[in-house]
Amino acid sequence: MIDGPMPRYRALVAEGAIHADNAQRAAVEKLQLLHMRLKDYDPAIGKKVSLGWLGFGRREEQDRRLTGLYIYGGVGRGKSMLMDLFFDRAPVARKRRVHFHAFMAEVHAGIHVARESNIADPIMSVADEIAEGAVLLCFDEFQISDITDAMILGRLFEALFARGVVVVTTSNFPPDDLYNDGLNRGLFLPFIAMLKARVDLVELESPVDYRQGLAEGSRRFFTPLGALARAGMDAAWAREIDGERASPVTLSIHGRRIRIARATDDAGRASFEALCEQPLGPSDYLALAERFEVFFIDNVPKMSWAQNNEAKRFVTLIDALYEAGIRLYLSAEVAPEELYVEGKGAFEFARTASRLAEMKSADYAPE
Repeated sequence: MIDGPMPRYRALVAEGAIHADNAQRAAVEKLQLLHMRLKDYDPAIGKKVSLGWLGFGRREEQDRRLTGLYIYGGVGRGKSMLMDLFFDRAPVARKRRVHFHAFMAEVHAGIHVARESNIADPIMSVADEIAEGAVLLCFDEFQISDITDAMILGRLFEALFARGVVVVTTSNFPPDDLYNDGLNRGLFLPFIAMLKARVDLVELESPVDYRQGLAEGSRRFFTPLGALARAGMDAAWAREIDGERASPVTLSIHGRRIRIARATDDAGRASFEALCEQPLGPSDYLALAERFEVFFIDNVPKMSWAQNNEAKRFVTLIDALYEAGIRLYLSAEVAPEELYVEGKGAFEFARTASRLAEMKSADYAPE
């Protein structure tokens, strides 16, 4: 093997850049095998047909579509790092890697455009466009929390798989736990069955959260709320804008408006109330992440079961900022791991707490 994720993983271990991890190595072996199979993969070939001796006899068909991978495990186990190793060298011209929130935002936008164009089947139209752009489709942080997404995914992925698209994804949850306790979840179960039939499951069982321990000595997060936290945020803001004039701005996304209380060309600052107590979604937060390089969030409260919607928006916001490599400053009532410990989605919030622990490190910065 001269190329692919396995030799790159071994090189990183040899260099001391990462620690050898048996669970990661098992996942890399699966990724390496898929890497090799992708070299000669062409979904346009479709099915291999055999008519027997001299072209006579029983007709046999063999499905040549490749099986993808679904890599899941706890937060900080190295899933994104493994995806980096795989995707960068994947021997496919048409490939795409995207955070799942961003992907679904694009799907909804595509369906809207198709409906306005009076296309009979908007979902199939979107599937055609996706398949034309990517033979290999890689998702970061596959998770379902929205009933609309759950209802779309079945037909969409059935169409993508039929078109030979290979899906590789990371998730904090096994497929059977997706959309757990969601509205009308029974209608979503056929999608889970189909997904499991089209991807191999790989669990990262490593006991180590590699994001922990990165934040020693940082002063990007300020707790508890009060005069000291305000002073710390103000001092950090002054350092970041370095005398540049800040003023309020309003971002407009699909008719919705987000007010950013203070903004310069590169830095923005807004309260938790303005960002998470309003009816905003993934598209709004992705637009915000594209607009700024540095962002400050003031006054994040400890959230209770009654603030499920706010917690869900906060998770989506942090996902967008994290994936964009935004340098984040935050003042909060309690430490990240204590922000949301009860209520719907509290288990999933552990991933957000882990990401926040990484983002408050002085070593975390946009590439």
